[in-house]
Amino acid sequence: MKKASIIMIIGPLFLLGLYIFPLWNIMLGAPQYPEPLGMNIHIDGIQGVSEFDIQNIDGLNHYIGMRKLPKPEDMWEFTAFPLVIGGMVALGVLIGILGFFEKLNYKWFMGWFVFMSILGILGMYDFNAWMVDYGTNLDPNAIMKLTNPDGTPISYKPPLFGHAKMLNFDVTSLPSTGAWMMFAGMMLTVGAFFMGKRAWKPKSKTASVVPLKVKTNDK
Repeated sequence: MKKASIIMIIGPLFLLGLYIFPLWNIMLGAPQYPEPLGMNIHIDGIQGVSEFDIQNIDGLNHYIGMRKLPKPEDMWEFTAFPLVIGGMVALGVLIGILGFFEKLNYKWFMGWFVFMSILGILGMYDFNAWMVDYGTNLDPNAIMKLTNPDGTPISYKPPLFGHAKMLNFDVTSLPSTGAWMMFAGMMLTVGAFFMGKRAWKPKSKTASVVPLKVKTNDK
């Protein structure tokens, strides 16, 4: 159980990589851009892959009525996500330490993984909802108004995962280093769960034997 607990302590620490490395990466390539434009999505803001990428992307978006990319103060998520990740790291390490001293059993390891998975799914849902709003809620007074064959406005929502064609741009959206570190850390906690399950020995209650006193009638 001690080895499993040590792995449980190490696993959540991998999430600290999210404070350094980007969680997601979106690249936009087009013939007029020999070097693709890109943006890295961090848990506390959006940064350009190259120095002027954000400026160039905002310039392109202006023509089709898209808003500028949000700054950290424009979205509550960029304030909340670092706190949530920090809390989950602290909770995971605490569970591992308590497991090391056999104050908790291995089931708590899986509990942390399930809780973190739920938070991850909610985060991805929120990220996708933001991209839908960002790519479809366009300025009606935009310089360029492009529509589909049926007359509906074109959606410029980037793909959540994978590749999509948007006008003459090839857009690719994939997990980045921070996401892979988070995934590795979560898989370590799953491994700790199964290792702990094999090593777990529940404390057995030893029955105490109370000697019986036999009364004898001495005449």
